Formats: sequence, C-alpha cells, structure tokens
Amino acid sequence: MDDIYSRVEHSRTADEVIQQIESLILEGVFRVGDRLPGERELARRFEVSRPILRDALKRLETRGLIVTRRGGGTQVADIIGQVFSDPMLELVATHRKPASDYLEYRRELESIAAEFAARRATAEDRVMLDDIMHRMKDVHAGGDFDAEAAIDVEFHNAVGECAHNVILLHTLRSCYRLLSDGVFYNRSLIYSLPGARDCLLRQHLAIGEAIAAGRPEAAREAAREHIDFVERAMVEAERSDDWKRVSRLRMMQRTAADGRPQKPAKDGDAT
Repeated sequence: MDDIYSRVEHSRTADEVIQQIESLILEGVFRVGDRLPGERELARRFEVSRPILRDALKRLETRGLIVTRRGGGTQVADIIGQVFSDPMLELVATHRKPASDYLEYRRELESIAAEFAARRATAEDRVMLDDIMHRMKDVHAGGDFDAEAAIDVEFHNAVGECAHNVILLHTLRSCYRLLSDGVFYNRSLIYSLPGARDCLLRQHLAIGEAIAAGRPEAAREAAREHIDFVERAMVEAERSDDWKRVSRLRMMQRTAADGRPQKPAKDGDAT
C-alpha cells in the first residue's frame, strides 16, 4: 500500500519532516482534526530518529499547524479558522444582503473550481467523486436531512480538491464552513420546498458527471445553474415560510375572537 509519508533522503533533519507535513496540510491531503500516526510509527515511516521527529512536531505545533492533546494524539490544527469575528458573524446572520452576496461569491468561485476540476481531475479524483455521488444517491433515497447536508458539503469540498489550486481549495473550505454553520440561510427551508431535494441531487450529479467527463464548460455552467437555483429557492422558501407564519397568526386571532377552534381549510372551499 502506498504511503503519504516519504522517506527522508538526505540530511535527515527536522526541516525535511516539517516540509513534508506542511505540504500535506497545504495540498489538502490533511484536513482539520486528522490524526497523525503515533511517534514510533511516524518515525519509522520517515526513517528518522525519534528525537528528530519530536523536534519537527514541536516546531509545527509552535507554528499552530498541529495540536497535541493528552489521550488524543497529534492532530492537524484548525488552520482555516473562523472567517469572521463573532460580532461580524452576528451582523451577516441578521441582515439580508450578506446572504445574497455569499451566493454571488459562491457562484463565481464554484464555477471556476468546477471548470478547473474538469480540466485537472486525475483518475483518483474521479474515483473519489464517483464514490461521493453514489453515496449521495443513497443518502437522498434515505431522506435523512443531516446526512444530505453533510454529503452536500463533502461533494463541494471534493470539487475544490479536484481543481488542484491550493488557494482556491482553502478559500472554498472556509466558505463551506459558513454553509455548514448555517450562517447565511436555513437549508431546511429549501429542502422543504416541493421537488427541491430532487433538483439539488440532479444538479450535484450534473456537476460531478461533467467533471468526470472532462467537460470544463459544462461543469462551469452546471455549477452556476446550481447556485442560481439555490438563490431562487431561498427566496421562495422564505416567502412560503412567511406566508405560513401569517396564516397561523390569522387562525390564532380568529380562534380567540370566535371562542371556538378553526377547522383547516379544504380544497374547494370558498376563498
């Protein structure tokens, strides 16, 4: 089996170990929270002494790239971090314009990422995407909201990885952290729209299939259409939710005024 760690060839110093681990983090091979092997095993894979390895790990930890937790081993640190400060997060979460700007930002970045991915995806990348798309179909069939939300983010992260541009990769990861945290819009509202889940699945598959087929323009257009749909669905979902809120308030008021419960309206009733 291939190893992501390479034997240190030359002076066998901590610098070479550091450079390898840095590259694995930078290229997105390691993700936040990934655990490194134990000290003995890692020294064996690099073929360096344990004192050299300890020196390398200490320097990486000092620079904030890894963290060592008692009982939890050595893990990749949260190098993406929080994009905005807490006060700014509160602002963007409570005003309408940032949500639109966020989708505009995603539309451009994801279009570029999908195009690059279609041009640059390797055979291994295509296998990874194919696996995610198969799992996406299975999750969709199961109707588990949390699982669908998780694999949605996993898919978009994978497209970013296939683009093979480290700046784009880490920018997208920070972007999707905001999506995972639900800062800009309520995903459950969109999923509640009739047919929305099926549309989202088709759009994700269209992006993945265009990348796998090596069709850059089709991949770019599929990514743009996906965000266009999300933007329209978000507006529709918010309007629908507001209509339901107003209808509930009206029913509550009529119930209180009449002193009797209100029966739900039936199809065909006078309006």
